[in-house]
Amino acid sequence: MKTHRSMRSQQGATLVVTLVMLLMLMLMVGSSYTLSGTNLKAVGNMQFRNEAIASANIGIERVLGSAFTTSPTAEQLNVDINNDGTTDYQVSMTAPICLSAKQGAGSSLCGKQTQSMCSQDWNTVWELNATVTDAVTGTAVKVRSGVRVQLTDTQKQTVCGA
Repeated sequence: MKTHRSMRSQQGATLVVTLVMLLMLMLMVGSSYTLSGTNLKAVGNMQFRNEAIASANIGIERVLGSAFTTSPTAEQLNVDINNDGTTDYQVSMTAPICLSAKQGAGSSLCGKQTQSMCSQDWNTVWELNATVTDAVTGTAVKVRSGVRVQLTDTQKQTVCGA
């Protein structure tokens, strides 16, 4: 009879243990769902940031491909990063700034002519700034780049001053 009595006293304990285990399982599933949503947002933000940096680099490359040393001006560029025909990012390029100019040791612009027959060359350092904005995602990135350009004395006087 004692065995019969101990079985009766444990019939409710199984239910309580099962409910506790079910509650713990529900908490784990809920926290996993919340964590995955947070991770998805973080990955999306990183993707938007990387696309904005790529757009800024496209803007800098476009300026470098132009004759920016003849008349440095600010530009607004529309970039379609995924080639779907719509503008994804707007890139604002400030006017390139001539930071410094140093006379070169020998003029590579002159070719095989003697130095007395050719104007002196200048190694100029330029700063290019790109600001990228996207109104839809709220992405905003600033990219600063530097480039060295070799100019003749006349070109240097025109864009960099004395």
